[in-house]
Amino acid sequence: MNPLIDPSIQHSNHFEDVFILEEDLDHRVWINCEFIRCNFQGSDLTGNNFIECQFIDCDFSQTKINGAGFREVVFSNCKINGIDFSVCNAFIFSFSFDQCVLDHAIFFNTKLNKTTFRNCSLLSTNFEEADLTEAIFDNCDLDGARFVDSILEKTDFRTAHNFNIDPTLNRLKRSKFSGSNLKGLLQRYKLDIELNQ
Repeated sequence: MNPLIDPSIQHSNHFEDVFILEEDLDHRVWINCEFIRCNFQGSDLTGNNFIECQFIDCDFSQTKINGAGFREVVFSNCKINGIDFSVCNAFIFSFSFDQCVLDHAIFFNTKLNKTTFRNCSLLSTNFEEADLTEAIFDNCDLDGARFVDSILEKTDFRTAHNFNIDPTLNRLKRSKFSGSNLKGLLQRYKLDIELNQ
C-alpha cells in the first residue's frame, strides 16, 4: 500500500523513493515530514498543508498545488518547473530553495519576504508584483525572469546573474548588487559597460 494515500495527518514521517504519479492527495496535513526522491509528477496536492517539511531530490513537474500551504518548507535539489505558486494558501507560505530547478515557475503577487534561493535555475520565472523584501538570490540564474512592480527592497542580488531588472518599474531601495552584475539594472539604457580588471 502506498504510504502517502493514508488520509490521516502525517507527523514526523519519512518517505523515500515513493512514486505517486497522477495521484489525488488533496486536503491532507503533513507535519515535520521528510520526502526523499519522491515523484509528485502530475499529482494533485490541492489543499494540502506542509508544515516544517523537507523535500530532497523530488520531482514536482506539472503538480497542482491550488490552495496548498507551505510553512518553513525546504526544497533541496528538486525539479519544480512551471509550478504556479500564486494559487497557494497565502497565509501558509514560507520556504527556501537550494539547488532547485524553478524554470517557468510563477510567483505572481506572492509574499516572498526573506526567502532564500541558493544555486537555483530560475529561467523565465515570473516574479511580477511579488514582495521579495530581504530575499536572497545566491548564485542563481535569472535569465528571462520577470520583475515588474516587484518589491525588491533589501533584496540580495550580489551573486545572481543574467537578470534584467528595470529600476523604473520596481522598488529597489537598499537592494544589493555587485559591480560585476550592475549591467542587469541598466539594460534598458543600452549602455556599454566595461569593468576594470
